[in-house]
Amino acid sequence: MIINNLMNQMKIMLIKIFLILYFQKQLLIIQFFSSLMDIPDNANQHCPGAQSEAAGMSDACKGCPNQQACQSGEGKLLIENQDIIEKMSKIKHKIFVLSGKGGVGKSTVSSQLAYILAEKGFDVGLLDVDICGPSIPRMMGLEGREVHSSNDGWQPIYVNENLGVMSIGFLIDQQDEAIIWRGPRKNGLIRQFLTDVAWGDLDFLIIDTPPGTSDEHISIVQYLKSSPQDGAIVVTTPQEVSLSDVRKEISFCLKTNTQILGVIENMSGFVCPNCSHHTDIFKPVTGGAEVMCNKYNLKLLGKIPLEPQVLVSCEKGQSINVFAKESIAAKQYNSIIDVLLRDLNEQPKQTQ
Repeated sequence: MIINNLMNQMKIMLIKIFLILYFQKQLLIIQFFSSLMDIPDNANQHCPGAQSEAAGMSDACKGCPNQQACQSGEGKLLIENQDIIEKMSKIKHKIFVLSGKGGVGKSTVSSQLAYILAEKGFDVGLLDVDICGPSIPRMMGLEGREVHSSNDGWQPIYVNENLGVMSIGFLIDQQDEAIIWRGPRKNGLIRQFLTDVAWGDLDFLIIDTPPGTSDEHISIVQYLKSSPQDGAIVVTTPQEVSLSDVRKEISFCLKTNTQILGVIENMSGFVCPNCSHHTDIFKPVTGGAEVMCNKYNLKLLGKIPLEPQVLVSCEKGQSINVFAKESIAAKQYNSIIDVLLRDLNEQPKQTQ
């Protein structure tokens, strides 16, 4: 009886030892293949992996073209963001629309730039990363639309065949419901917008951002750091209360090595719809965007006036070019696009 009990205990112990050794072996195999995934294609032999603590510092790293990137942590970032890099490689130009101040018209500018670029024959995507206050669905005339999935991922909502839009506004049931999210959840959705949306091949991706320099801005800049992007358009209004916050946005761009393509002064005077008289409602008491651009050696892309036609075109979800082509605002937007295309070495694909 005692011998049988001892034999059973020994069998149980042997089974436990076998299971421990088996799972340790499986873990080693998983770690081995995981380390292979962390090794860049052009790495030296015996590379420890971009996510290893020895990345960029081991003897095997000497002379490797990735050594500096691994030492700085960029190698790890490249591995982590490989899916973003692959998706964004199909997009030629990626442009942020930023401002440190709320209410200056970033979404208006983003939507109209997207409309006019599409009208010039480019394939355009408009990505709304303003998680808590998405305005793009209304400004593009797409309120109430829903996102559908396919084998390629989330399908953008299309205004027309060459202008697609993505926003959290398409993903919520109650449009008046507050979105109360902390940073990690916002970051997760922004990453999904970059990896799971089936943008396809695009000439331009315009990225509309919320005001400030917080989670959304840090996330989108970091995620796209490993993928070539053209930079940012900064939007302001003429008064100092706006400019003081916009200067902080310029500081953010400098600190994150985000190129500033230029500045747009929005609401730059009111144009009377009856007599076309120009009145400075928001007086540029410190010189407006022009003086700020001179100080920071930035390009002033243009000044867009306050015109009732702009408001109505956005409320109706239409391009200002379609709604009021002869308006001063429409001419300014087209002038801004012409400057951008020239700076980016692009030509319109079709005449309007």
